[in-house]
Amino acid sequence: MSHDRPRGAGASGGSTPGGPDRPEEEPSGTVRPTSAVTLAAVAITGGLVGGLVPPLVEGSGETVPSVSWTAVLALGFFAAVLVGLARATYRTLHGGRGRLDGNRAVNLLVLGKASALAGAFSAGGYLAFALTYAADTDVALPRERFVHGLFAALAAAAVVVGGVLLERACRVPDDDGDDGARGR
Repeated sequence: MSHDRPRGAGASGGSTPGGPDRPEEEPSGTVRPTSAVTLAAVAITGGLVGGLVPPLVEGSGETVPSVSWTAVLALGFFAAVLVGLARATYRTLHGGRGRLDGNRAVNLLVLGKASALAGAFSAGGYLAFALTYAADTDVALPRERFVHGLFAALAAAAVVVGGVLLERACRVPDDDGDDGARGR
C-alpha cells in the first residue's frame, strides 16, 4: 500500500500512517547544480557592489584600500584545494574506489555550491573594482589597484571553477543507471 502524503505532513501535520510510534521516512530530494545564469547574476551583483566601493570610500574622505597579493594568493590556494577535493571526490564516487559517508558528501556539495557563489560575487566585485581604475593606469597607485584587482578577479573565477567542479563531482548515479541527476 502506498502512502501518499504531502511533504511536511507528519507529527504536527496529522497522524502518521501505521501508528504514532512509526518513524517518519527520511526526506529525499535533489539538489540542482548551480546554473550559469545564477552565477552570472551573483557576479553582476558583486560587480555592482565592487564598483560602488571606490566612490563611496573616496566620498567619505577616506583612502581606497588596494587589493593585496596575499588576498590573490589565498584565493588561488583555495581554488587549488577545491579542485583537489573535486578530483578526489570524483574518483571516489565514479572510479569504483568506494563510497562517501552521506554527511561528508553533503558537506562537500554545500562547500562546492557556496564556493561557486562566493567566488562569483568576489570575481564580479574585484573586476568592477579594477575597472574603476582602468583609465588611470599611467599613475602608480591606480595602476596597482587595477592590476591587483584583475588578478584577484581571475583568482576568484578560479574559485568558481573549483566550486562548480566539486559540486559536479558530488553527483551520484541514480538507481536507474542515470549518470547523476541527484547531488548528495
